[in-house]
Amino acid sequence: MRVPAGAKYALALVALTNALSLLDRNILAILAPQIKDDLGIGNAEMGLLYGTVFALFYALFSLPLGRLADGWFRNRLLAISLAFWSLATGFAAFASGFAMLALSRLGVGIGEAATQPAGTSLVYDYWPRERRGFVMAVLAAAIAVGLGGSSILGGYAADWWNQTQPGSSLRGWQFAFLVAAAPGFLLAILLWRLREPARGVMDGIPTAHDRAPFRASAAVLGSVTPGLNWISLYGRKASARQWLLNIAVLLLIVAAMVAATWAAQRFSPRPPLEIGGLALDPHVLQWSVVGFGLFVIFNLLQGLSLADKPAFAVISRSPALMMAMSIGALQTMINYGVMGFTPSFLMKEFALSPTEVGLKFGLLSAGIGIVGPMITGPLSDRINRRFPGSGRIWVTLFSLGLSPLIALWVYAAEDAASFYGRFLLYSIVLTGWLPPLYAVMYDQVLPRMRGVMTSLYLMLTTILGLGIGPYLVGMIADAKGGRLAPAILSINWVAPVIVVLLILLARRVRRDEAGLIERARAAGEAI
Repeated sequence: MRVPAGAKYALALVALTNALSLLDRNILAILAPQIKDDLGIGNAEMGLLYGTVFALFYALFSLPLGRLADGWFRNRLLAISLAFWSLATGFAAFASGFAMLALSRLGVGIGEAATQPAGTSLVYDYWPRERRGFVMAVLAAAIAVGLGGSSILGGYAADWWNQTQPGSSLRGWQFAFLVAAAPGFLLAILLWRLREPARGVMDGIPTAHDRAPFRASAAVLGSVTPGLNWISLYGRKASARQWLLNIAVLLLIVAAMVAATWAAQRFSPRPPLEIGGLALDPHVLQWSVVGFGLFVIFNLLQGLSLADKPAFAVISRSPALMMAMSIGALQTMINYGVMGFTPSFLMKEFALSPTEVGLKFGLLSAGIGIVGPMITGPLSDRINRRFPGSGRIWVTLFSLGLSPLIALWVYAAEDAASFYGRFLLYSIVLTGWLPPLYAVMYDQVLPRMRGVMTSLYLMLTTILGLGIGPYLVGMIADAKGGRLAPAILSINWVAPVIVVLLILLARRVRRDEAGLIERARAAGEAI
C-alpha cells in the first residue's frame, strides 16, 4: 500500500513529541546530584521523584486520555498535552523542596499521558501495516534522542549557569528545567495545525465517528479512580459477583503493599519526608502509589468488561497480548532502573562533571539508541515476512536475552573510557526490543481499541516499570552505602522471566493475531 502524503511529516512531529516527552521526563537523572545536595534528599527519594510520583499520574491519566484519543482529534490532544507538561517542567525551576518538585513531576506525568496513545494511533492511520516496524523504529529512536538529549541539555545548562552566574539565587539545575521546557510550546503549535487522518482506513476497517468522546473519557476516569469506581459500578448495575471481586482485589492489593512496605523499611530505613507539614515515610508513599496504580489497572479491566465487552474480549482473551505487555513492563523496570542512576554512577565512580557526563553519555545514549531501533525495526519487518507472527519475537528475544549479560561487563569497567566503549555495544542490543514488541501488540487489537490498549500497557509499564525500577535501585544503593553499580545490576534479576515469556509468546502470537476478528465479533463488535 502506498504511503499517503503528509505521512512522513506527521511521523516527524510525533517523533519529536516523543523525544521531548523523554527529555522532560528524564532530565531529573542528570540533575539528581545537584538536587540532592541542595535539598538534602537521598537516592530512594530521588527514585520516588524520578519514577513513582511521575508514574502515578502518568498511569492514571493515560487511561481517560487514551480513550479520548480513540474518539477525538489526536493532533489537538497532543498539542494541548505538550503545552501542559512543558509548563509543569518549567515549574520545577521554582522548587525549593521535595513537595514542589513532586508537584512538577505530577504535572509532567499528567501531560505526557496522552503522548503514546494519541501519537501512535495517529501515525498508524498514516502508515500501512507492512511499514509499521519502521514507524515504531522511528518512534523508538526518538525516545533515545530524548533520553540522550536530557543528559546533554541538562548537564550543560546546569554547569553553564553555575559557572557564569555564581551569585544567582537561581541554581543551575533550576535553570536547566527552564531550558528544557521552552521547545514544547513551538512544537505544540505545529501539532495543532497537523491534519487529522481518517481513522482505521489504512487497516481496511473504517471507524464510525465518536459523538461523545469527552463523556466517554470522563466515564473511564470515573470507572478507574479508586472510590469513584464504586459510583461507576453502581451506575452500571454491576452484579454482586462484580462487587465482591472488586473488594476482594482491593483487600489483596492492600495486604501486598503493607507487606512490601514492611520489607522495605527493614531492608533500607529512610528518614521521613516533610510534605505539607506532614512527616511521611518514603516507603509508605512508594507502595501506596504502587497499590493505587494496581487497583486502577484492575478497575480499567473490570470497567471494560461492563462497558465495552468487545474491547475487553479482544484484550483479555489474547494470551499473546497479555504476555507482550508483561514483557514490556518487566523490561521497562530494567531500563528505567539503569538509566535513572547511570549518570549519577558515572559522576560518582569516575569523578566526572555533569557537563562531561551529559555530553558523552548523552550523545552515546542518543546516537546508539537511534541505531538499535533503526536496525531491529526494519529487520523485524523482514524476518516477520519470512516467519509470520514469531519473526518479531525472535528479534526481541535476542535483544532482551543478551543485554543483561553485557551489563555485567559494562558496570565492571575500570575507567570512564572503558565504560563508554562497553556501553556502546550494550545500548545497541538493549534498545532493539521496542519496535518489534510494539508492532506485535498493536497487531493484536482493532484500530478503535489501540488507544485503550496503549493506555493499559502504559499503566503496566509505568506502575511496575517506572514506578518500581528506579525506586528499587535507589533503595538498594542506600542499603549498600551509596554503591550504585551493584544496585543497578541487581535490577536484572527479572531477565530470566522475560526470556521464558518471550519463548511462550513466539509459540502463541500467530494464533491470537489470526483470531482477532473472530474474538471481536463473538463479543458483539459490528465488524
